[in-house]
Amino acid sequence: AEKLSSMKDMDWNDFLQRVCSLIDSTEKNTGAARSKLNLLYYLCTVAVHKEIASRLINSQLFPILIQQLRAAANWDIRAKVAQVIGLLALHTSELGENVPVSEAIILLTELIRENFRNSKLKQCLLPALGELLYLIASEEEKRKHPRECWVVPSVAYTVLMRCLREGVRLFHC
Repeated sequence: AEKLSSMKDMDWNDFLQRVCSLIDSTEKNTGAARSKLNLLYYLCTVAVHKEIASRLINSQLFPILIQQLRAAANWDIRAKVAQVIGLLALHTSELGENVPVSEAIILLTELIRENFRNSKLKQCLLPALGELLYLIASEEEKRKHPRECWVVPSVAYTVLMRCLREGVRLFHC
C-alpha cells in the first residue's frame, strides 16, 4: 500500500489499467479464475488504506467490479468482489459524484433477493450492501443535501430489514 500511495499519476494509471484488464478478463480456464481471485485478495489487502480505497473507488475499477459481480460465473469470485466493494466503501475518505454506487446497491439487492435462502451467500453480500448504504448516508450528511446520483431504492431497505429479521429469528432458536 505504501508503494501504491507514493506512485506518480502515470505509474498509478498503468497499475490501474493492468488491474482492470486482469479483472475484466473473460478467460474461462482455471488458471485465469485463480489469477483473478488472487488479484481480488490483493485488492482486499490494499483497500483498507484510506488513500488507496479512495483512489480505487473513484476510478474505472469500480464499474468493472460491479460488472464482475453481475457476470462472473464463479461464486468465489463474486463473493470476493463483494468483499472488495465493501472494503472500498468502508475505507474511502471521499466519494465522487459519478461513482455508480446506486448501481452497486441495486445489484447487491437483486443478488440477495434471488439467493435469499442461501445464507452463506447472503453473508458475503450483506456487508457490502451495508457499507455502501452507510457511505451514501455519510456523504449526504457531509454535503448537507442528498444527491440524486446516490438514490437508494426502497427495495434495498426492505431486503436489508428482511435479512435482519430473519437473522434475529435464527438467534432465538
